[in-house]
Amino acid sequence: MKKAAAKGSKAEQKAKKKQVEEEIVKMSTKLKEKHAQELSSLGYNSTSDNGNDKGNLDILVKAIAGVSVSSQPDNFKPSKSNKRREKRAQEEAAREQRIKEEQSNTISDRVIESDKLEKKLEPLGLTISEIKPDGHCLYRAVEDQLAHMSQGCSPYNFQQLREMVASYMRDHASEFLPFFSSENVVAEESNDSLMERFESYCKDVESTAAWGGQLEIGALTHCLRKHIMIFSGSFPDVEMGKEYKADDGGLASKSSILLSYHKHAFGLGEHYNSVVQNSVK
Repeated sequence: MKKAAAKGSKAEQKAKKKQVEEEIVKMSTKLKEKHAQELSSLGYNSTSDNGNDKGNLDILVKAIAGVSVSSQPDNFKPSKSNKRREKRAQEEAAREQRIKEEQSNTISDRVIESDKLEKKLEPLGLTISEIKPDGHCLYRAVEDQLAHMSQGCSPYNFQQLREMVASYMRDHASEFLPFFSSENVVAEESNDSLMERFESYCKDVESTAAWGGQLEIGALTHCLRKHIMIFSGSFPDVEMGKEYKADDGGLASKSSILLSYHKHAFGLGEHYNSVVQNSVK
């Protein structure tokens, strides 16, 4: 039964990876077809120009700008409005190219990161349990871990975990302020004291969807008295709260909270997921 579940989970991950790769191919093909159609409408035959990409781009930019590409007299001078349109078209074409490259890089980085993480977790009999990417992902992932430890029902929901973290940070401000001041550079014109800024930070932790990082994870280890292990496909794994780790040192015990950190999972930024036994998911 466990073996079947593990295979199913691995198959899902491989299917997801294949889906992302197909998405990259579709995006590239779609863009090429769009360019080909636009050039064709100008009478350009892509098979007859011996790969003159620069000429193709010039034609496309002028087409977007509404400038004729037909032969012009040697003394022809484009109007100022045409020049402006062509400049805007060049900027738009460059912007679209940057977006395409960023999307392609993001998807490629995501695939690489996911593959590395899968290879790291599989020998340990672990897999990813997806968490909603809404800014509460750290706390929702911890809630999911606590639910697995408590036979399906976590003693705290994500909002209660936020409030616990904010309260702990306030009560132990001296432990967090040195790290807070180095990680949160404020504009020189700010008149707020360090403590005022720290209090504002704690309010965001407990009452907004502010993303949680190392400070919050440090607070969680002490609030819950749990060892937290964070796996990553982009960075070395991180352990926090080692003093709460089980005596046997294993990760399978219910004393450890297992999370995964994803730098490239979404375009909006970093993300946390819950890590569970293959047989559990």
